[in-house]
Amino acid sequence: MRIDIPEGAEPLAYVWGELVPGIGPAASAFSLAVYEHSTLGLREFEAARLRVAQINGCLFCLDWRTERAGQKVEEGFLDAVARWRTTDAFDDRTRLAAEYAERYALDHHGLDGEFWERMTAHYSQAEIVELSMSIGSWLAFGRLNHVLGLDSACVLPSARG
Repeated sequence: MRIDIPEGAEPLAYVWGELVPGIGPAASAFSLAVYEHSTLGLREFEAARLRVAQINGCLFCLDWRTERAGQKVEEGFLDAVARWRTTDAFDDRTRLAAEYAERYALDHHGLDGEFWERMTAHYSQAEIVELSMSIGSWLAFGRLNHVLGLDSACVLPSARG
């Protein structure tokens, strides 16, 4: 951990809330809104989220699975995300979500006309904006948690090894 956490304090709550009270709660509200108000399907949502988590290396994000109405993506979905180009587990929307997340995070200048033709054939403008905001949130906040070492302090039990 790269931030000193007071004895007995929960690391995420302290860093995101108490340490920077003018910014942290607003960032937290944005992060939560991505989950609470998304209109994207669970598979494309998770494909994009997990691809960003793989790129960021955030342990907590890699271990987390979004749940909606008692549903989560299937076991092995994370591995399919890593193989988004070749997996037969994805439909076009899910594959594009993973591709967009990767390119947004690693090569946003390379998002060319051919990509946007494919994207707009499968996603509405509102969905593209929503996916872009979601990816931006995961990229920024997952990376923040990883860089500051918060992801190793706040991992789910399955990631503790």
